Amino acid sequence: ELEFEHLEFTQEDGVGIITFNRPDALNALNSELMLEFSLALDLAAASDEVGALILTGAGRAFVAGADINEFRGLGSDPFAGRDAALAGQDVLAGLAAMPVPTIAAINGFAFGGGLEVALACDLRVAAEGARMGLPEVGLGLIPGYGGTQRLPRLIGPSRAMDLIFTGRHVDASEALQLGLVNRVAADALAGARG
Repeated sequence: ELEFEHLEFTQEDGVGIITFNRPDALNALNSELMLEFSLALDLAAASDEVGALILTGAGRAFVAGADINEFRGLGSDPFAGRDAALAGQDVLAGLAAMPVPTIAAINGFAFGGGLEVALACDLRVAAEGARMGLPEVGLGLIPGYGGTQRLPRLIGPSRAMDLIFTGRHVDASEALQLGLVNRVAADALAGARG
């Protein structure tokens, strides 16, 4: 059993649950969390006990995006940003290729890389108070972990361009209307299980 610092991986009744656990940082994705996430996905894929995998977040966020402070630390190295994006793409490609069904239980904010994590899952269940979006455009960036590919496949090119170009946030009911989530529940984790 591996000990993780930034997430929890539990298994019960045939279901693996990965909980992003950096609540003070709204579960923002930094390089350590992404490494742990990749290891947890490998554990889940290798386990005979896991017939489905649910991802959720501790506190009031699912994942509020990439850790901007870490991005700032990349400085002026043009390749550091590219390498970080490619590393994130690799982790989410692993999530998308999981041998069991994957469900994002979007319990709160899912912005940027956090929404991209949810997009790499097979199904998405949002809590009633959840908010989602790809606000990177406000930083002069586009989604770097595969969201520009996965989002149009899910909701269509025009709707995807609206979200990517404007960076606007949508609530759970609009996300359901757009086809961005499959279901809205009072409690995302309970909704993902049932």
